[in-house]
Amino acid sequence: MLDVDIKGQVGALPLTARFKSEGGVTSLFGQSGAGKTSLTNMIAGLIRPVSGRITVNGTPLFDADKNINLAVQDRRIGHVFQDARLFPHMSVRSNLSYARWAGRRKATRSMDEVVQLLGLQPLLSRKPATLSGGERQRVAIGRALLSDPRLLIMDEPLANLDQARRNDILPYLDRLCAEAGIPILYVSHSIEEVARLSQTLVILSDGQTPAYGPVAEMLARTDLGKATGRHEAGALLEGTVSHTDSAWGLTHINIGGATIQIPDLGAAPGEPIRLRIRARDVALATEVPKGLSIRNRLGGTIRSISEESGPYAEILCSVGEQMIRARITRASVADLGLQVGKTVTVLIKSVAIDKRQRAPVPG
Repeated sequence: MLDVDIKGQVGALPLTARFKSEGGVTSLFGQSGAGKTSLTNMIAGLIRPVSGRITVNGTPLFDADKNINLAVQDRRIGHVFQDARLFPHMSVRSNLSYARWAGRRKATRSMDEVVQLLGLQPLLSRKPATLSGGERQRVAIGRALLSDPRLLIMDEPLANLDQARRNDILPYLDRLCAEAGIPILYVSHSIEEVARLSQTLVILSDGQTPAYGPVAEMLARTDLGKATGRHEAGALLEGTVSHTDSAWGLTHINIGGATIQIPDLGAAPGEPIRLRIRARDVALATEVPKGLSIRNRLGGTIRSISEESGPYAEILCSVGEQMIRARITRASVADLGLQVGKTVTVLIKSVAIDKRQRAPVPG
């Protein structure tokens, strides 16, 4: 568990952070300049907060009232940065082995386990200069794990990679997040990564943490649009694979009592799946439409309507126990007579859910 309640000052930016996660992956999300790196540096011990406390799994790393401020090397925090920071003169194997030597603690993970987890076997004899950006980051993650950390901080590890390299490394991050067995603080300004990898989401805006909680609940909130970015606003749905219709190349996903059809996942029946549905890809109808190409038609109930000063409105609908956001025009709200409590049909195009928006449910 990660428990943070601190105040600090970094240059002209006052920083106040308060959040708690029960384990797994906690994503720290904010736009550039929000204070993400400053906050992680305080957790890592590189910057001293003015007041408050930081604990990991019950161990205090910092407590101003008790005059506790563990040195960086005593905090047992693995840190993965935007750039891999590998030793260029060492092979991949030697980079990994160095972490074990530098940590000088009894190993909880073997080299073989980490190599298998991150698919590093073919890379062990190579030097960093011969690796792709994604491969270097996988080695950096492996090195951090082999230092036997009690907390792993990943500070925008995909920020310097192009989309192709991001797609290559994301399946390894899925496995890492499911199998690492330690709290992970994942820092990002990408809603796509946050939605895919995390259980808990912490919003950071102008040095403040205005909200935190389960990622699906946080992304469904219409009052956090400024902090999360309205263009990528949306919601998460979690379900299980029912079956794949090979004739049409569509996988059927059960979400509660409803079914969503998406492009073939190549996933086995029963596999848990998380889908991110962007609000701009959702339409609403007050009657079940006929003669329409959109295959996903879900019965829903309007829970809130948030109208903006411009032409748009954010509609939050419940579908069973899950929430879906729709972004439509205020004119449509008026024309359809939409109001809280009204029953609607939620329409989602199958082709709007691309590969980057679906992933295994984090363990």
